[in-house]
Amino acid sequence: MAEFWAEYGAAAYLLAGLWAFFEGETFVLAAAAIGAMTGAVDPFLLLGSVWIGSFLGDQTWFILGRRYGPGLVKRYPKAEAKMASATSMLLQYGTLFVLSFRFLYGIRNVAAAACGLAGMGQLRFAVLNFIAAGVWASSFVAAGWYLGALIGPERLFHFIAGGALVVLAVFLFRRFFRKRRSTGTVPVV
Repeated sequence: MAEFWAEYGAAAYLLAGLWAFFEGETFVLAAAAIGAMTGAVDPFLLLGSVWIGSFLGDQTWFILGRRYGPGLVKRYPKAEAKMASATSMLLQYGTLFVLSFRFLYGIRNVAAAACGLAGMGQLRFAVLNFIAAGVWASSFVAAGWYLGALIGPERLFHFIAGGALVVLAVFLFRRFFRKRRSTGTVPVV
C-alpha cells in the first residue's frame, strides 16, 4: 500500500475518498497505519479526502432514500427490515442517531436513506452529516495512525492477517448460527 501511495500520490487520496463514499473503515485504518510507519501518507490530506467522501456518500443515500425509498423498500424485504430498524432508531434518538450511525454495524448503508425516507429536513441532515463525517474520519485516521506507530512495520502484516481471521471467524460463526437457527436445531433463548 505504501508503494501505491508513493506511485499515485493525489490519485490515492481520491481513491480513499471514493472508498469512503461507499464504506471504508478498513481502508482508512490501513492507509493511516501505513502513513505512520512510512511517511508516504499525509494524515491531513487523508482526513480531508475521507471526510468529504463519507459526507458525499451519505448525502447521496439520503437523496436516494427521499426520492426512491418507499418503492425500493417494498421491493426488497431484507432492506425493509434494516430500513425499519434504522427509521425506528432515528425516531427514537434523532440527532444522536445521525451523528453516530456510521459507527453502528449493519445499518450504516441504509441509515442515511432512512433519514431521507423518514422526511428529515435536507439542511438539518446535511449539517449533521458533515459533522458526523468529520468525527468518523478523524476517529479512523487517528486510530490507524496511532495503531501504525504502536505496532510498527515489522508486525503490521501479522496484525492485519490476525484481524482478518477474526472478522472471517465471526462472519462464518454468525452465518452458521443463523442457518441452524432457521432450521430449528439451535434453541432460541
